[in-house]
Amino acid sequence: MVEAFAGDKKKGQSVLGPAERRFINWAIPKIPRPILSHHLTMITLLWSAGTIAFGWLARDNRAWLHAMSVMVFGQWLTDSLDGSLGKYRKQGLVKWGFYMDHLLDFLFAGSIVIAYSFLVEAKWLEFLFLILLLVTCATMAVSFLSFAATNQFQIAYYGIGPTEIRIGYIALNTFVVFVGTEIFSWGVPVVVALNVFALLVLAVQTSRNLWKIDYDTNIDNASRP
Repeated sequence: MVEAFAGDKKKGQSVLGPAERRFINWAIPKIPRPILSHHLTMITLLWSAGTIAFGWLARDNRAWLHAMSVMVFGQWLTDSLDGSLGKYRKQGLVKWGFYMDHLLDFLFAGSIVIAYSFLVEAKWLEFLFLILLLVTCATMAVSFLSFAATNQFQIAYYGIGPTEIRIGYIALNTFVVFVGTEIFSWGVPVVVALNVFALLVLAVQTSRNLWKIDYDTNIDNASRP
């Protein structure tokens, strides 16, 4: 028996998840009819390009980081609404939506790291941003590979999901505008270390879960006549 595709059903709950769901349920009926779910999905291309552009401009004027925060907010808004709008309008783009939505999420996450890398001059910090980009990609890959093996899609871990992370970006942008980029000299190593630790925890946890699934399946098959 083929298991039904469950990419549109997320496992796990973030701290802000319930409040976010209430906002989505309120906003979906108010979206103008000409706007469809795939329009909201594809606009992440604009948010990604704007993020990189404003990160580049912030090299000379940190106030441009506020514009970058607007890109982060815009991406949260459209990314939060697109799937629910598709269900509300009964568009039926479940698998395409899963594919394109998360491909563009991947692109946006990379654009954030690239934008921040423009704000440092030290070569060792630029190298750390490359490491951070690699770790960010690997962490997202854990969710996608786990989903491929279990048909359970999880993007929130220990109460932290994409919404909380976006709020962190906006808070960081605001802080850097007023304090300066000197924070990166110690902040980037800390962020990289935390992200590496989180990746290791998630990778080991997922590995053990899949190992157990395989083991239990093999035991079950062996016990059958």
